Amino acid sequence: MTDEIERLRVELGDRAYEIVVGPRLIESAGREIQPLLRRRQVVIVSDETVARHCLPRLRDSLSEAGIAHHTVLLPPGEETKDLDHFGRLAEKILAFGIERGTMLVALGGGVVGDVTGFAAATLLRGIDFAQIPTTLLAQVDSSVGGKTGINIRIGKNLIGAFYQPRLVLADMSTLMTLPRRELLAGYAEIVKYGLIRDVEFFAWLEAEGRAVCDLAPAPLRRAVMTSCAMKADIVASDEREEGDRALLNFGHTFGHALETETGFSAKLLHGEAVGLGMVLAFDFAAHMGLVAAEEAERVRRHLNEMGLPTQLSAIGLAGIPADRLIAHMSKDKKVRDGRITLILPRRIGEAFVMKDAPLGELSDFLDGAA
Repeated sequence: MTDEIERLRVELGDRAYEIVVGPRLIESAGREIQPLLRRRQVVIVSDETVARHCLPRLRDSLSEAGIAHHTVLLPPGEETKDLDHFGRLAEKILAFGIERGTMLVALGGGVVGDVTGFAAATLLRGIDFAQIPTTLLAQVDSSVGGKTGINIRIGKNLIGAFYQPRLVLADMSTLMTLPRRELLAGYAEIVKYGLIRDVEFFAWLEAEGRAVCDLAPAPLRRAVMTSCAMKADIVASDEREEGDRALLNFGHTFGHALETETGFSAKLLHGEAVGLGMVLAFDFAAHMGLVAAEEAERVRRHLNEMGLPTQLSAIGLAGIPADRLIAHMSKDKKVRDGRITLILPRRIGEAFVMKDAPLGELSDFLDGAA
């Protein structure tokens, strides 16, 4: 890692905030957070795995900046994003005697960020929060943009709010402790930005993807900054997903259905589901004659070469009835008047919103997917 730190701004008027990307940012978190505080009190929310690696450094940084702090630890894993865990988290935070000037600090991956953000949006009718994402997926996607939420049995993120953080600190040093599988799950979200908006970025990833996932400093920084810049630009123009922001859900409708079918478990990580969902979206678009089959194969080939699952059989869902997946897809947040909305490609680097996916074609396609 080098000492270079880069900053970019999510332009949302009086709710604008900075994304800071670089190594060893946890050590300076207190200095970054202190000017944003209305009360010198924060509650750190983390999970037990992340806490072992990162929590002491964050506590030291806050103490050095004169910031009082409390901590709540959650169990790791997607299963934590449910009503029961959220209720217990809310009670523990409130027990610290927080006020509206207290800030929550999410130290962890997407699960911690989503749950903490939803707590910030709802406790005392809204308090500030900051994101310190510690996974590649969270650094390039879920920590930016203000989507918060929790899962219920019938679907993912069906309870939540749009609620922006005050700051995002993407400490690339935290990625050194991640298993390869977690890095690849985050890499799938990086690929997404190339597929929906920038064919040249996708071509660069085809050449440099392994270096990114090997955490080579320069390629990693470029991948993270490019992803964050694209998301920041989209969020600034469409905060509440009424237009172009919907394109960020590319691969997610298929992916969320697969996560629901696998019980939001470690059997299928969110990024793996998105990666496979993007392959399915390209394959379905090719099935419909909307994109060249060669484009779909190019996407599958790259994700497969990187080590991500690209077939339903790879996650134990070969032969799953189409109606089961369609039933899950029908619970997606993008459904309108009972019609399934899909984000589909026209080509690599350009995607569009199909607001009424033909169910017959979708069923035939899924029945043939392996």
